[in-house]
Amino acid sequence: MVIVITGPTAVGKTELSLFLAKKLNGEIINADSTQVYKGMDIATNKLQDLEGIVHHLFNEKSLTTDYTVFDYQKDARKIIDDILARGKTPIMVGGTGLYINATLYDYHFEEKANDEYEGMSNDELYKKLLEVDPNTSIHLNNRVRIINALNYYKVTGKPYSEKEKNETLLYDALFIGLTTDREILYYKINKRVDKMLNDGLVKEAKELYDLGVRTKAVMTPIGIKELFEYFDGNMTLEEAIELIKQRSRHYAKRQYTWFNNQMKLKWFKTDYENFENTKNEVLKYINSKM
Repeated sequence: MVIVITGPTAVGKTELSLFLAKKLNGEIINADSTQVYKGMDIATNKLQDLEGIVHHLFNEKSLTTDYTVFDYQKDARKIIDDILARGKTPIMVGGTGLYINATLYDYHFEEKANDEYEGMSNDELYKKLLEVDPNTSIHLNNRVRIINALNYYKVTGKPYSEKEKNETLLYDALFIGLTTDREILYYKINKRVDKMLNDGLVKEAKELYDLGVRTKAVMTPIGIKELFEYFDGNMTLEEAIELIKQRSRHYAKRQYTWFNNQMKLKWFKTDYENFENTKNEVLKYINSKM
């Protein structure tokens, strides 16, 4: 059985996954699209102690690599099959719901997009996509998938988001979501940003800025591109920090919308005062299903 732990940022997914990996003889498969890449440890929240637990697709790919959801799907399925073959429990952990669904459900992706839309900006392409598929979950910067979705609509006359709603599970899986009250979540997000700044986020971003790296891997995580705007002189540091917090809160809201529309989760409320309660509640639920 595959265990899935997901939910918005700052709800305790990492701590829960480490606990479950120890209890269930598990190995963790990262399902966060930004944590796949090497570097940006502060911006992508990779500073946690992994406590000796085996992690897959975590801190592996170069920032210059165009690593797509199609690539992730292939890699993650191979890893799941290997973990299961060794009699262990695969635990997928992260907030990128599309990565999870694409791996566990019978999703089909095009490997490459054509050049019909060459010369159009990502913003222009995304605007065209929203006109034909307002419910799309595709990220603004994921140019390949946007073009695939536009081509799919042109051929079929149907939104690509309907194609993504495939109900055929390829693995026996339990889908668990962590949640909390919106006000508490926003407070936790703001405090996390403060901690990232104290840990050296500005220095980390400046090193990337000076290297001239502007790949999708670098420009996607919240916290880097906003500081690039500060380095460019387009805003003050205080404005950049506030923008990071604002976009992080908005991202969490979009995550909830996606989870509720695209995933069938068993939700558990995070007990921040005593997280052991949350851990044991989730473990009890899992044991009742295995």
